[in-house]
Amino acid sequence: MQATLPRLVPTVRRWAGWKLQVAKAAIGPHGVVRRRLGVAEPAFLKVDGTCPICGPGAHFVSEHSWLRDHFLCSRCGSIPRERALMATIQSFRPNWHQLTIHESSPGFRGVSPLLKRRAPGYSCSYFDETKPLGAMLSDLDARNENIEAMTFPDRSFDIFITQDVFEHLFDPERAIREISRVLRLNGILFMTVPLVNRAAPTSRRAERHGGEIVYLKEAQYHGDPISAKGALVVTDWGFDIDERLATASGMQARIVEIDDLERGIRAELNEVVVMENRSDWITG
Repeated sequence: MQATLPRLVPTVRRWAGWKLQVAKAAIGPHGVVRRRLGVAEPAFLKVDGTCPICGPGAHFVSEHSWLRDHFLCSRCGSIPRERALMATIQSFRPNWHQLTIHESSPGFRGVSPLLKRRAPGYSCSYFDETKPLGAMLSDLDARNENIEAMTFPDRSFDIFITQDVFEHLFDPERAIREISRVLRLNGILFMTVPLVNRAAPTSRRAERHGGEIVYLKEAQYHGDPISAKGALVVTDWGFDIDERLATASGMQARIVEIDDLERGIRAELNEVVVMENRSDWITG
């Protein structure tokens, strides 16, 4: 069936954004164009290898010592946590492209465009407080969903994905219960989240009382794919995240750590949290 113009425009816009990311990576100071001309700039770290997102023949490079945000694939523009996420998806669900996938608040590079292109069952959502839940956000080709109170029916998805979302939630326990509800039996959640507290207990930076935000620490913001204002950091997670979220949801949880320079997976705070809705764990 021919796509209508309102649905086609956001799809083309997202495709064009992805192609722009690829073009920027190719012509950047360490991109394939400059390397072929022999004029690529010196780097803090660079290595050739296979990108879990764009495949063999990749070149990974960083100008900075903080690799989490700067160790780029010069071809697809991905960063280490995105490559770690895709490698983990491939490991746990190698048939991911045949499954029903939902992603909350996707980015516009790395894993999200790949899933959208390769998995027919992929969908995504953002949260706009000014619009009805469950409505389409036509400019983003996505649904409007609050991850703490989603409108999807029970057992809707095989895979649920969040990338650096859970540090911004005021009620992560409610969100993980919602994710468990919308995942099918043996469904799986893949989550990146900066575990900044490491072995120290998880702590809160802010709380919400009614409509008011109470700051427990100095306000800190991360980038937001759809807002120039950024997203407030609410929780400093530690390695106890798996126990906390497993207790809240009844799901089985583990933390996956990958350090593989040949795949461009090396950085700080690069863990992937994996949680499964195992049928032999569910009692209700």
